[in-house]
Amino acid sequence: MLGRNITLVREFILVGFPTAPWLQVLLFSLFLVVYLLVVMENLVIMLTVWVTGSLHKPMYYFLSSLSFLEVWYVSVIVPKMLDGFLLQRRRISFTGCMTQLYFFISLACTECVLLAAMAYDRYVAICHPLRYPVIMTTGYCVQLVAFSYMTGFMITVIKVYFISHVTFCGSNVMNHFFCDISPILKLACKDMSTAELVDFALAIVILVFPLTTTILSYVYI
Repeated sequence: MLGRNITLVREFILVGFPTAPWLQVLLFSLFLVVYLLVVMENLVIMLTVWVTGSLHKPMYYFLSSLSFLEVWYVSVIVPKMLDGFLLQRRRISFTGCMTQLYFFISLACTECVLLAAMAYDRYVAICHPLRYPVIMTTGYCVQLVAFSYMTGFMITVIKVYFISHVTFCGSNVMNHFFCDISPILKLACKDMSTAELVDFALAIVILVFPLTTTILSYVYI
């Protein structure tokens, strides 16, 4: 046990940005403005694609899906961070931390696969323009988007399962502003090797195959 006490961690304390109170308010205002701009920008993109008939094409379906993904991507992290800035509530339950970690990784993995699908769409549009309407139908676009989400969320289940079962010792203070893999594993004292190996192996899978698809698409283009 390496001479350290094993504790059942029920919550974590996020250090965030330890600064003066007046600077905390300034950071809150800055990040709030940026967050609202990001959300509004992506909502405008989705609404524009939705109401404009001429944009009902595969490329814009993918773009709209990417905007939808970005809205949730920032919403997983920023609201809790803003709460820490304004109300100084830096505690997050173990379940809440694992939930935040799960959605953060899931959306990141989904984005990797979705970007590969968008690269494939451009490959078909440029290299096979006459067959493009037949290949990239609305149904096929929906299938690609659904596959992106399914892949990202299923792979993350395995990642988070192993991370949530590591043993924590002593401190529950996380030197970060949200629950991420590396800060969480730094608090562990044993059973880390399996979690790290699984995380590394699945990271290779989710990065290599989409990246290979993207590179090959643009090589052919």
